[in-house]
Amino acid sequence: MTDQPVFVLGNALQALEPTAFETEAEFQELLARHPRVLDFGSLADGQSLRLVLVAREMGVPTSGESGPAYWLDHLFVDADGVPTLVEVKRASDTRIRREVVGQMLDYAANGARYWPGALLQRSFEETCSADGRSLDEAYGELLGDRSPEEFWSTVEERLVAGQMRLLFVADRIPLELRAIVEFLNRQMRQTDVYAVELTQYRGNGDLRVLVPRIHGEVATAAKSPSGRRTKQRTTRADMDAVIRARLAPELSRIATALLDHATVRGRLEGGTAKYPSMSVYYPVAGRQVPFWTLSLYDNPVKEELAFSFGSITHHLGLDRAAAFARSLPAVPELAKKLEVQREKGYKGWPSVPLSALAAEAGAVEGILAAIQELMDDQETSA
Repeated sequence: MTDQPVFVLGNALQALEPTAFETEAEFQELLARHPRVLDFGSLADGQSLRLVLVAREMGVPTSGESGPAYWLDHLFVDADGVPTLVEVKRASDTRIRREVVGQMLDYAANGARYWPGALLQRSFEETCSADGRSLDEAYGELLGDRSPEEFWSTVEERLVAGQMRLLFVADRIPLELRAIVEFLNRQMRQTDVYAVELTQYRGNGDLRVLVPRIHGEVATAAKSPSGRRTKQRTTRADMDAVIRARLAPELSRIATALLDHATVRGRLEGGTAKYPSMSVYYPVAGRQVPFWTLSLYDNPVKEELAFSFGSITHHLGLDRAAAFARSLPAVPELAKKLEVQREKGYKGWPSVPLSALAAEAGAVEGILAAIQELMDDQETSA
């Protein structure tokens, strides 16, 4: 890159000179307010990419019990649910050459492990509130026919699978960083890595021109299609194999009963995370409504059933969601979370370990009866 001006031709020719950003905070604020300067590429359906800000200074913990140990400059997401992590540095900051790479990999590795969908949803909605932006407007760019909980569950799955973008943004990208970005892009099959050189030109008054240059696209294009943002979905056979190999008899009975009921009465859909998971859609009132997800985590090992109350409320209304919650069995660990959901309008994703269900006689039968009651009630009402 040279320091030649660019020219704007209006009534007269005006030269705009390359000008450094005065502070890193100014640089960060610019990206937060105008993420379109980072909108290169396209979504899976060929539509133009539009990044939406989840949070500035997004906290990154390094364990499930600790608070944030690091702070990522920006976290964005697109309508495909692909997270975009952005770290900003000015050329005058010597960390742009090597240290920033280690920082970014720390953020990506720990964010993938410790950013649950519910946390990302809360961060996004708090950002919208702080910016004075309505949630309807913000979600209109992202959801399609999904509920917010479905969308953020997809984002969480992307993170766990390593399906994300890492962007190093600076007013000048040194050759050392370009070489590292291209190397990482060739080696990382699920993650896309880019360096974005954003040059600012200033003219008379408030006139500014921003020119982004993208480095790393050649290495991204060279990746095999099968290696990018695709992952084998969990099958029922995968779930059954883990259940047989790992679960105690009563936990195995509960997991199998849930999956069998879904196979007969609903539609199972496998997850794409590294751990086995399946979600079920039940036909209610002429719609396919997501009800729950069964996850067999392996790091750490735990088995968990999560209810998609946000989707149930979205599709069937608050009264039906509340009635469903009241009809679920009184498992203490679940009951506490349902009480929180009642106060928040049944928009979350309360979960319960299978071990807690096993401790209450007839719990899984009660869950299936509650689902069946809601389905039958809706059919009668229709």
